[in-house]
Amino acid sequence: MAKEKIVLAYSGGLDTSVILAWLKETYDAEIIAFTADIGQKDELDGLEEKALATGASKVYIDDLREEFASDFIYPMFQSGALYEGQYLLGTSIARPLIAKRMVEIARAEGATAIAHGATGKGNDQVRFELTAAALAPEISVIAPWRLEAFREQFPGRAEMIEYAEKHGIQVQATASKPYSTDRNLLHISFESGMLEDPWFDASADSNRDMYVLSVSPEDAPDQPEYIELEFEQGNAVAINGEKLNPLQMMETLNELGGKHGIGRIDMVENRFVGMKSRGVYETPGGTILFAAHRRIESLTMDREVMHLRDSLISKYSTLVYNGFWFAPERLAIQALVTESQKNVTGTVRMKLYKGNVIAAGVKSPVSLYNPNIATMEADPTQAYDQGDAAGFIRLNALRLKVSSGVEQQSGK
Repeated sequence: MAKEKIVLAYSGGLDTSVILAWLKETYDAEIIAFTADIGQKDELDGLEEKALATGASKVYIDDLREEFASDFIYPMFQSGALYEGQYLLGTSIARPLIAKRMVEIARAEGATAIAHGATGKGNDQVRFELTAAALAPEISVIAPWRLEAFREQFPGRAEMIEYAEKHGIQVQATASKPYSTDRNLLHISFESGMLEDPWFDASADSNRDMYVLSVSPEDAPDQPEYIELEFEQGNAVAINGEKLNPLQMMETLNELGGKHGIGRIDMVENRFVGMKSRGVYETPGGTILFAAHRRIESLTMDREVMHLRDSLISKYSTLVYNGFWFAPERLAIQALVTESQKNVTGTVRMKLYKGNVIAAGVKSPVSLYNPNIATMEADPTQAYDQGDAAGFIRLNALRLKVSSGVEQQSGK
């Protein structure tokens, strides 16, 4: 009989390298390694050879960068998503795409299961498995970190490093740099190891070599750089007059932001599974895009539409963070977001300087801002009669006066 097939989400890092060998040994199965190219750059070098040498029977390395940028990053940025006021969801938004492609491969290969290297304490296990449940409920999921036998053998990363060394598996993690990283087109994250101490200063000079996408703000150019971003219906389409597709846009903004030390975030966040965790993120291009998008919205979005959309940002961000990208409620909110962006067209000028993204001008052919109405000088259009404000205030104050009167009568 043919062996069972398992599709493993494989990054080539410590966890998935060890898991690949462990799955093959434990399940006596054929392991198909899958890596999504979503912007890891040189991290993909030699990955196929490494997976095969570790025991994979077949390796998929699929270039999903364009799909990632156009179908995941751009729609999310239209929503204004920002988890807990800081996190631009760089890891969160990549997981549903990876899981989507993984179940497609599983079906094509006749695999009965997919596997991932997410720990039982993290968010990624939820994101992978909720996506699989939504798209391919008939395929089972193997999560080694949740299996007692696996945890007994590998109580921590130190044991995994030792196992890798013993089995000739090359990994980047070492005892001196045990933190884990996750890189894609939108960001790179750092967690675990010395970062588990929230008092540890990740911005200190001694830790400069940890960062990948950006220079330290102190090392950024002493002169600011101005850029102009053009938007069409809520999507960035050009930089300084040069038309770019979403993938090219993200790559270019990453270079610009990284050059000026933009997009570093160090935060303690609330995981879906209930605990707090500390993460350090570099999101240079996303930080610029987020600020520019908000700026063009301020000029072109109707007030009530903006406020309605903004009221859903927390919900939308939480859905993405928790892994509900393919859930009906996220799709419903996305439909509203798409409608809200129809008039978000124009050009934003931004100043990049030592970690800062500074607004330096905005214009639009469909601007809702009318300087003749907003002016503090005489209004040539006479569209606004200042005297009308008295009645406006009087009517809005009515319920406050009534409430105050009731409180005074009751002696409160």
